[in-house]
Formats: sequence, C-alpha cells, structure tokens
Amino acid sequence: MRILIAEDSAILRDGLVALLQRRGHEVVGAVPDADALRAAYADLVGPGGAGAPDVVVVDIRMPPTFTDEGLRAAIELRAAHPGQGVLVFSQYVETQFASRLLADDARGLGYLLKDRVADVGEFLAALERIAGGQTVLDPEVVTQLMGASRGDDGLGRLTPREREVLELMAQGRSNGAIAEALFLSYGAVEKNVTSIFDKLDLPQDAADHRRVLAVLRYLRG
Repeated sequence: MRILIAEDSAILRDGLVALLQRRGHEVVGAVPDADALRAAYADLVGPGGAGAPDVVVVDIRMPPTFTDEGLRAAIELRAAHPGQGVLVFSQYVETQFASRLLADDARGLGYLLKDRVADVGEFLAALERIAGGQTVLDPEVVTQLMGASRGDDGLGRLTPREREVLELMAQGRSNGAIAEALFLSYGAVEKNVTSIFDKLDLPQDAADHRRVLAVLRYLRG
C-alpha cells in the first residue's frame, strides 16, 4: 500500500513510518499538520505526481489550534476526491465532524482510537480493508455516534438480535466475524442481515452498498 500520514506528534509519526516500511508498505509522505497534508496530497495528485495514496492516515487535533484541523482536512479530501481511503487515527471521538465525514459514503473510511489499538496486525489489516473500500470503525466510535444521533429511521422495527448484528456491521465486521462473535451460524447471520435491509427499506442494490447504507442509518439513528 501507498500511505500518506498526517500526525503532529513527531515520535508517533516516525514510529508509524518505520512500522509501515518494515511491513513492506510505501509511505509517500509524513507531515505534521493539516496544511502540510493538503500540500502533500496536491503534489501527489498533481501533474508529475506519483498519484493518490491508497490510504491517508490523519490525526484530528493538529496545529495551529489543536481542535479539529485534521478531520476538516479529511472531509475536504473526501469531498474533492470521492473514494479516497482515509483513516482517522486519534485519541478523541469528534461526533459532529465524524458524522459529516461518514454522511455521504462511508466506503473506504476508518476511525480508530489510538489508545485502543493494541495489535499491529489488526492496525495493518484495518488499513488494507480501508484501501479495499471497506468501513472500519472502533466500537467506541460507534457508541458515541449512536449517543449523538437523533431519530429512529426505521431502527425501531429491528429485533434485539438484528440490532446486535447491525452494531457489529457498523464496526466493519464481516458476516463470518459476526457469526463468530454472536455464536450464530453463517446462514443465521445472512438471514438477519437480509431482514435488516428489508426493515430499513433500503434500495435493491449491490449487497456491499446496502451494507454501507444500513450502517449509515444506524449511525444517524
């Protein structure tokens, strides 16, 4: 994978670069703030550039105000370059801007909390899933987005088991992983997923797209 990193902590930034390079990935840039991220990305996609990275890893709170610069930059990148893989990697959950980031199309987006990533393999797997167009959310991010959301949007029609399945879908789990977590058969999970789609009145589209729409409905409602 080709990865662009925006992280104001020099120690963490250099550590991520070393880790990714040791695992055979190419770090196409490592910058300390949102303005430098915008400039580095523009250079990559501009004339003579090497092309867009597979994933942009961005912290939320960076100079100069240390509030939401990174998340704003991520929203701008996705608006200008739909489908660009982005991993928000932070100590904080910013529900307002996270909802905006996930609002239009959550495919190729991830939001992980630094303090909760304990396994290097899982972190690298998350990057690969994001590069492949999947959605990866820390369970704590899902919980806080749920608490900040309003309305029902059909979610009240779901059974407790279907809500459990949908919550795990929102964490980026596959049907196989959901079956393992809930001690269900794969077929039982598929039936629950189909029922979720039907109860939320999602359009008949590709299964992956319906899955993303279901997750977005869950996060909003």
